[in-house]
Amino acid sequence: MDARFLGIAELVEVPSVAVVVDVMRAFTVAARAFEQGAEKIVLAGSADEALALKARHPDWVALKDGPPTPGVDTVNSPGLLRSIDLGGRTVVQKTTAGTVGALAVKEASLVLCAGFVVAEATARLLRTRKSDSVTFVVTGEGGWADEDLACAQYIARRAAGTATHAAEFLRRAAGSRAAAELAEGVRAGVHPDDVALCLELDRFPFAMVATLEDSLMILRPCAAPSLTDEASI
Repeated sequence: MDARFLGIAELVEVPSVAVVVDVMRAFTVAARAFEQGAEKIVLAGSADEALALKARHPDWVALKDGPPTPGVDTVNSPGLLRSIDLGGRTVVQKTTAGTVGALAVKEASLVLCAGFVVAEATARLLRTRKSDSVTFVVTGEGGWADEDLACAQYIARRAAGTATHAAEFLRRAAGSRAAAELAEGVRAGVHPDDVALCLELDRFPFAMVATLEDSLMILRPCAAPSLTDEASI
């Protein structure tokens, strides 16, 4: 498998298969939302779009980066999201990097959104699809966020079938600028458990697939292929 690692601004052509990585915190939050029963997540392109969607669908749950603001239900924090019942609901998510990265590759034939919490499920899906080329979109810090790059590299190795220990990749993520800013309270809308929750390797058994539906980018969980299924391919 040919793996490329690009920042959002480096995407000059539509990839065939894209894995958009945002460890801290967009796609950790998305996975947590699905565990708590969310039916789907609408990835908004701007704060105004998120607010407009929420206004048209008052029963939807809107979340974004930063502190709470009028019209938005909660913030982009896996720790804070644990207390919210999302059973059967639609979530609208707008973040600084993760949702921007997913929308940048919306025309790709397969778009996966990932963090460490769904790493193995994402790798298994890539293995079963037998993709020749995969573009990993490293969303943070212009493509240099070490937590996102470490996760992307780990998933790429697992997808290629390489025996890989996760410890070094998790160590890099734990020592990243994003982890430090969350731990030190530099960023708003943070729970003390956020960094630890973002580093829970393979916490959830599903991958997350984003597709265009009626002009909206919709993220849904996708059950990872079992080891038996992989062996039969």
